[in-house]
Amino acid sequence: MGKYYGKGTINFDNAPSILSYGSAVGPKEGEGPLADYFDYIGEKSEFGEENSWEKAEVALQKNALRAALKKGGLAQSDISFIFAGDLLNQCVCSAYGIRDFDMPFIGLFGACSTMAESLALASVFVESGVAQMTAAMTSSHFCTAERQFRLPVNYGGQRTPTSQWTATAAGCAIVAPRKAPPYIKAVTFGKVIDMGVKDVNNMGGAMAGAAYETINNHLANTKQSVNDFDMILTGDLGSVGSGLLIDMFLRDNIEIAATHADCGMMLYKTKKQDVHAGASGCGCSASVLCGLILKRITEGKLKNVLFVATGALMSPTMIQQGESIPSVAHAVHISKE
Repeated sequence: MGKYYGKGTINFDNAPSILSYGSAVGPKEGEGPLADYFDYIGEKSEFGEENSWEKAEVALQKNALRAALKKGGLAQSDISFIFAGDLLNQCVCSAYGIRDFDMPFIGLFGACSTMAESLALASVFVESGVAQMTAAMTSSHFCTAERQFRLPVNYGGQRTPTSQWTATAAGCAIVAPRKAPPYIKAVTFGKVIDMGVKDVNNMGGAMAGAAYETINNHLANTKQSVNDFDMILTGDLGSVGSGLLIDMFLRDNIEIAATHADCGMMLYKTKKQDVHAGASGCGCSASVLCGLILKRITEGKLKNVLFVATGALMSPTMIQQGESIPSVAHAVHISKE
């Protein structure tokens, strides 16, 4: 059984395993530096669904889930619960995607923090003995997210330098009782933090404080330091949020620049692909984790990673009413050992 340390942190005595994982991305992501690590790359962003971007995202999630099941040699019936969510209202892409699978569904919304949130909850269920095998999954799509949160894609609005490109991507990880690496050793569920940012084109600035809070809490509660990790991997702070996070820790005389990496800065060739401040969206951290990072942990190239996915918990309605953007970050300690 796990031990609750307080302030959101749970340490796992039995360290569940990530048994299998799958990733699926769109063509723009397939042109990025991580293309060789993805299980599925769509030739077009429609993924065969010509009349609906939302249906395209549903297809994206299905591909990630099928890849995870296939690579693990698993059947749908092996999964006790699936934890999944996305950016759209009522998490429709997850619900519509999973309706074709025979799995008890627990829907989540953590904005872009959803991969860490779902993975943490899936691990808690396995660690407690409630479930033998669980799945954690999320996705995002550039066209569905832009239409819901900002402007229709065909509007052709100007993007600001702080804006990030919502990834068309999905990731799925399957968690089981301890068997082989990668292992999940501890998780920290984050608090809602509000930096006072009101600009929907500055997600990095809105989310940096939540990442700082969660990383600090995790390290304090587990009595670890940044030097205990090969990588502290944030979800999608991009160049703006990553710089802010590094500065926040420097105020505490803690240097994390050498250890810190950000999925939003890894997914694209930022100097060649027009993504401005980097990538964002649930699928950004999900695809980087379930494509590159878990493979490197399995191979022993990384031994300890603190995966900290960040999410801006905004609503278009609240933004139009002049509200700021509250954010959250959840942390998962994934280890080779």
